[in-house]
Amino acid sequence: LITYSAWKDHKTTTTMSSSLLPLQGLRVLDFSRVLAGPWCTMLLGDAGASVVKVERPLVGDDTRKWGPPFVGDTDNSNRKLSTYFLSINRNKKSVAIDIKRKAGLEICRKLSTEWADVVVENFKRGTMEKLGLGYDELAKQNPGIVYCSISGFGPDGPLAQQPGYDVICSGMYGLMSITGDEDGPPA
Repeated sequence: LITYSAWKDHKTTTTMSSSLLPLQGLRVLDFSRVLAGPWCTMLLGDAGASVVKVERPLVGDDTRKWGPPFVGDTDNSNRKLSTYFLSINRNKKSVAIDIKRKAGLEICRKLSTEWADVVVENFKRGTMEKLGLGYDELAKQNPGIVYCSISGFGPDGPLAQQPGYDVICSGMYGLMSITGDEDGPPA
């Protein structure tokens, strides 16, 4: 667990070399994982934003282990990473913060209200609010915050509380029925 003071004046940089990128100077705190959120923040980083990805201690984003293919582990240290994770999280810095602990939540709250211009998350609806990291709470201390909450089924309606993954949506809306071999099951 890091302390907030370690990040207070921290300046992140993208791996892109141009100082003419349109989002240069924008600071993004990324609580997202898997695909939709990381894709969003990857694009922000590609455009010059400084993106800090918050990950679970010791585990990180689930996609760190998605593969094959993997890179790394040339010294049998079991430190291999999926190429998927590396590609979708380029131009980002990562920090491990336990948001289930009070100290971790306080760090995230300070980063969100004193450092970040943008917060991106893709938890199930209501999760960030329960943690005290929802838009209404953060905007009290950082009125200019841009808050992006990505969900599979939107903020209201009959499926709003359901998690949304690509494979779930593909199955629900029939896309899986047209994949795979013509005479075989969906792929």
